[in-house]
Amino acid sequence: MSQKRIVRAAAVQIAPDLESGAGTLAKVCEAIDEAAGKGVQLIVFPETFVPYYPYFSFVRPPVHSGSDHMRLYEQAVVVPGPVTDAVAGRARRHGMVVVLGVNERDHGSLYNTQLIFDTEGNLAVKRRKITPTFHERMIWGQGDAAGLKVADTAIGRVGALACWEHYNPLARYALMTQHEEIHCSQFPGSLVGPIFAEQIEVTIRHHALESGCFVVNATGWLTEAQIASVTTDPALQKALRGGCNTAIISPEGQHLAPPLREGEGMVIADLDMSLITKRKRMMDSVGHYARPELLSLAINERPAATAVPMAGAFSNFHGSIRDDIQRERAGFEPAIDD
Repeated sequence: MSQKRIVRAAAVQIAPDLESGAGTLAKVCEAIDEAAGKGVQLIVFPETFVPYYPYFSFVRPPVHSGSDHMRLYEQAVVVPGPVTDAVAGRARRHGMVVVLGVNERDHGSLYNTQLIFDTEGNLAVKRRKITPTFHERMIWGQGDAAGLKVADTAIGRVGALACWEHYNPLARYALMTQHEEIHCSQFPGSLVGPIFAEQIEVTIRHHALESGCFVVNATGWLTEAQIASVTTDPALQKALRGGCNTAIISPEGQHLAPPLREGEGMVIADLDMSLITKRKRMMDSVGHYARPELLSLAINERPAATAVPMAGAFSNFHGSIRDDIQRERAGFEPAIDD
């Protein structure tokens, strides 16, 4: 009998340094080192953890959040840059896959970006959240499907989505069609209240069952002092508590370790990769259980661009008109008098 393939994974529930992006990066590096000492091969951090999730935007109106938004710009991550170099170095040193959420700055825009570093320290995937949710649309631009990719790493095929992207079934299916084995999900944590934790529970367990993969989910955490620094209004502070559910789920929808819903810490579990086949033997959503002749997914993988070469633009435009005319002619047969 072949030897079991086991991957040790860690989901980190952790508080950012709300005053310093460098401080948050230091916490990331410390957590990677700590996990390495425990034999971890994959580590997942919360959504936009570096420098921090923009909690201010959830409880303050835009007219009062300009200075906070500007500060986020100043500390946001340029990819590639010093932050990605530091994390890549840690991944390479420990032979670990690292999944990190960052606020990415691309000139005059910010994006909710997920980074997957492989065991060699290469940036295997950089993707931007397709549609920021509610208040987030005042902070981040929209992503595209160019980064909606699974990384083929030394530990397996690793994919990622952020927060309510899990409510977009086509985004999840796009990763499933690439035979994702370990799904890394990221949520902000310390948001909305206990109901958010319950929603996360349903979401990650459902994806594990539907895709037949492991789910490693990380949520953030805010201390009481940090909550008070975001807002002094007791009523609004309630909106910055709860919503934490850091967990690791098997392809059969079961917790592989007790989840973490309060405080900082790490959820660590061993992933028996044979459970993927055990689940998919019964139900493979992109294989024998699919009906592509009835239902299929079209993905626009072209990166979003605000400018294209003039020649190409005219060529595409006229080609589109030509195709439309040909289709119309093909479907129109004038009557012929005998």
